[in-house]
Amino acid sequence: MVGEGPRDPEELEAAGASHAGALPARTALGEVHLTVSALERSVAYYTEAIGLELLEQGAGRARLGVAGRDLLVLVEHPGARPAAGHTGLYHFALLLSRRAELARWLAHAALDRVSLVGLSDHFVSEALYLSDPDGHGIEIYWDRPRELWEGEVAARMTTVPLDVDGLLRVLERRQPERYPGLPADTVIGHVHLKVAAIGEAVAFYRDALGFALMAQLGEQAAFFGAGGYHHHIGANTWESAGSSPPPPGTATLRHATITLPSESAREDVLARAGRASWPPEDTAEGPLVRDPSGNALVLALT
Repeated sequence: MVGEGPRDPEELEAAGASHAGALPARTALGEVHLTVSALERSVAYYTEAIGLELLEQGAGRARLGVAGRDLLVLVEHPGARPAAGHTGLYHFALLLSRRAELARWLAHAALDRVSLVGLSDHFVSEALYLSDPDGHGIEIYWDRPRELWEGEVAARMTTVPLDVDGLLRVLERRQPERYPGLPADTVIGHVHLKVAAIGEAVAFYRDALGFALMAQLGEQAAFFGAGGYHHHIGANTWESAGSSPPPPGTATLRHATITLPSESAREDVLARAGRASWPPEDTAEGPLVRDPSGNALVLALT
């Protein structure tokens, strides 16, 4: 069922963009850390509705993922308010490897009445959108074969209604009575952020960190990737133009994680960020940088 929630299209027609980038092709996204207002409620949602596995819980914190790998870390701040009207997380995206897995998840959502806020075909991918109990955006998607869209992201990435009937036709006639959970090879495919200004985001993600600018929608949105991927980072101003970071006491993005294949690659990113006046902070998870809108990213190793 489709309910109300944040508008979530990577929509309109993407304008042409430069494809040069300095990051290694094996750059990827790691676990996402969120503040939530009620941990038990959020754990129930992410295990029952989304299909993640609870890996560990205690002392106001929970780790969730698949096959023993962390994908999501929740930290409780009792009574935290949704962070509407500020910069922060637009959605984090769970990438499935096969179209049939997306269809299986959609069938689960229909059977178990998991509320959706959008269903879209982006040409590069097919995607389902949700909003968790604290208003954190979630995308579940699969990528069409890379040979169909590589080198054409700026020209072809768009949003049209998802062919739901066509997607569900890939399923076997009978499905398990209970959804078995997200498959073991699920990963964080990308993170889409709310930013105050697109020009600032381009200067940070392209020029300071070294992502390629894969597509840009004027001053509304931009998409950044490594290794020719359509995007590892999305940024938009649809709800956040000129806005400030979320204040204390809100349910918000604590940090996303960018994984790099070697220490030398990470040092290169840190050096570029430092030269661009974005010095890192030392954290237990690794060096952390903040974009001009206050969105935090930890630079970790694969």
